Amino acid sequence: MTLTIWVDDWQIQCCGERFAPGDVVSWTLLEVDPEEYADVVGSERAAGIDFREEHHGQGEETAPTSVEVVSIDEVHCRYGVPPGATDRVNYPVPGTTVLVPVEEADGRAKARPKLRFEGYLVTARRAPDVA
Repeated sequence: MTLTIWVDDWQIQCCGERFAPGDVVSWTLLEVDPEEYADVVGSERAAGIDFREEHHGQGEETAPTSVEVVSIDEVHCRYGVPPGATDRVNYPVPGTTVLVPVEEADGRAKARPKLRFEGYLVTARRAPDVA
């Protein structure tokens, strides 16, 4: 059985370690509300996200889980001010998500015209705990 895990770009940029398919990693996995990701990846894709990776203090009571990385997709989307908005705040523009399969995640992504790198969707499977 595989899991889909969201990894924020900033989490890995700050102090995360790069990872690649085949790596076994030990992550704190927190359950997600799919609606939190619907604007970025679309409702259908968001519904398939099982967990998010967290290593900045939230979930301290949750023991790390060992998973083997199966595949990694960078997530990019366009931002803009919604039509009719009274403020000038940019939000993800629905339907603009681009998933890019990659062989390694290090928190950095090749710039894509008019798109912002948001994070990774990682497909993984549970692995025996690593010491």
